[in-house]
Amino acid sequence: MIRIITIEREYGCGGGQIAAKLAARLNWQLWDQILTQEIARLAHCDEATIQRREERRDSLYQRLLKSFSLGSYEGNLGVYPIESLDADAIVRISRQVVEKAVAAGNCVILGRGSQHFLQDRSDTLRFFLYAPRTDKVRRLISEGTAPDRAEALVDRVDRERAAFIKNYFHAAWPNRSVYHAMINTAIGDEQVIEVILSFLDQSRPVGLAAD
Repeated sequence: MIRIITIEREYGCGGGQIAAKLAARLNWQLWDQILTQEIARLAHCDEATIQRREERRDSLYQRLLKSFSLGSYEGNLGVYPIESLDADAIVRISRQVVEKAVAAGNCVILGRGSQHFLQDRSDTLRFFLYAPRTDKVRRLISEGTAPDRAEALVDRVDRERAAFIKNYFHAAWPNRSVYHAMINTAIGDEQVIEVILSFLDQSRPVGLAAD
């Protein structure tokens, strides 16, 4: 019985918005900003400290985590641990929070390495969302990002997400073998959701109706 859906995505393809809409359709818990807040809580960070750190030059692992943590609020650097944490601590805390989400069940988890933490679970569907570069830039601009910044973010954030996965999970990004499907969001958000729901329907035992 599927009770967890993970969504990893290219920056700017609308993955955060799609994850939120999907969770709402299913009436499942969305672990996106909540997940980031939990990581910060376990790292003993307060919001004021985080805001101050955002203006400083970060070490490699902090810059990678910030890029990897960008959620449905694309463009917001969100919350990330303070300098006392090393890479191992970041991954350990992320795993702990993902496991908390899994224990609650019936959830959609956006990124944060969840696809790798949960790749061996039979109750999980894992998806990767992507889009043409022009579509990603156009979406970011429509959400208020300046054109030159949108183009820079589309290139930089995915590069750093790939580095995060390579450094901490020793895998390529995207690691195609991890996912049940890779979906081009250029077909439209609602169409992407329908594709994911079709996978969910097919995974249900015969005779078990959808809610």
